[in-house]
Amino acid sequence: MNLSRRAVLFGAPTLLLAQKTARERLNVLFIASDDLNNTLGCYGNRLVKTPHLNALAAKGVRFDRAYCQFPLCGPSRTSMLSGMRPDTTRIHGNQIAVRDTMPNVVTLPQLFRQNGWYSARFGKMYHMNVPGSVGTNNWDDPPSWDLAVSPPGTEDKTKGEGRNITPKYPSGNAMEWVNFSGVDTGQADASSAAQTLDLMAAKRGSPWFIGLGFLRPHVPFVAPSRFYDLYPLSSMPLAQNPANDRDDIPKASEITLTGRGDDMGMSEADKREALRGYYASVSYMDSLVGKVLSKVDLRKTAVVFWGDHGWHLGEHFRWQKRSLFEESARVPLIVAAPGRKGNGKAARGLVELVDVYPTLAELAGLKPPADTEGRSFAPLLDRPDRPWKSAAFTQVTGPGGIEGRAVRTDRWRYVRWTGPHPDEELYDEQADPREFTNLAHRDGYRERIAGLRKVLEGGWRSVPDPSR
Repeated sequence: MNLSRRAVLFGAPTLLLAQKTARERLNVLFIASDDLNNTLGCYGNRLVKTPHLNALAAKGVRFDRAYCQFPLCGPSRTSMLSGMRPDTTRIHGNQIAVRDTMPNVVTLPQLFRQNGWYSARFGKMYHMNVPGSVGTNNWDDPPSWDLAVSPPGTEDKTKGEGRNITPKYPSGNAMEWVNFSGVDTGQADASSAAQTLDLMAAKRGSPWFIGLGFLRPHVPFVAPSRFYDLYPLSSMPLAQNPANDRDDIPKASEITLTGRGDDMGMSEADKREALRGYYASVSYMDSLVGKVLSKVDLRKTAVVFWGDHGWHLGEHFRWQKRSLFEESARVPLIVAAPGRKGNGKAARGLVELVDVYPTLAELAGLKPPADTEGRSFAPLLDRPDRPWKSAAFTQVTGPGGIEGRAVRTDRWRYVRWTGPHPDEELYDEQADPREFTNLAHRDGYRERIAGLRKVLEGGWRSVPDPSR
């Protein structure tokens, strides 16, 4: 680069300052896993092999009680990336782009982009139908990125052993698995990881925000044979539910599942196949996370790993998502940021995915838009054991005008269903963490329900700011 004598004499200090500022800016690696629940080694699961996520949790803060705002891909991701709750985004379904309802929103990656970070996406970050729209930019948000790449993938067309366990369900909903041998170059996730590595190398020395969105473990469960080999069918533990578990579950809750209750018609052998496919996909995704993290300088990079919502694996005879039970509303969340005193510890405080936006903004020294509806949990990164939010909120909609809203407190989960089948649910998370006993219609809980109903109606704005 040729500089004039005037630039050398008068502009050099400014240039050096700008270069120093760029070097000191925090890189952000923002990793999403699709349809991932908390069945990870770092969350206490002794069967599932996730060594790389376990290592990340050991270097950062693992959030044990993080909750999505809507247990469905599109609404949850839009809420998180916009910093707005579903009532504000007005996105309650898939196949809707964030600008369709909020044309002027400043998204999380856009905020970084506007402030000098190079913003890139590889894979699924906003909604993407899996497997139908893999390789497309459908429902993406161009203003969020300097570079957006949706690698194609063979998905259910991958050559290998496998079958559709539930053929009455369409692709993308069916419990379908593919076990393949050889290299994984035909998989979109492998390409996303490789291109992320390439960009990190190319952008060394300048600040970047990279959204890396893995498809797995979303169905179809496509993974190399070495990951299927980790899980013999005979070792797959089936969920244990009381025979009468569904007797006190509201009708609205069952309808909202859209046919994924009653074990989706699977036999015990079928369910073991489904579990094996899910766990193999989780371990495959974990291996790709490891490849990327092996090249990340954690002294200069904040790593956020998250799942967009939970996923049932037979609990309450349910599979997949779109429920307001703990298994569907709770998500994995790990944040490893340089120099935080809480790194290597777990946080028990209630946090929400909508809180990630203001948290990352604070870590990077940026000011989020005034209309964001989450609260930064940056203080928990230094003191994970400190008291935090008193409530977290999740909502869902179902056919025919059904709407469910849940509030999770330290001890209780309260759910209210409105629409054609109004009802309530109340679970004591200390005495009944599997949520088998709905206390809403039992004697002695009227006062408790009234208090929780008030919290639910007041919403997030009525919850005291935990940082004050």
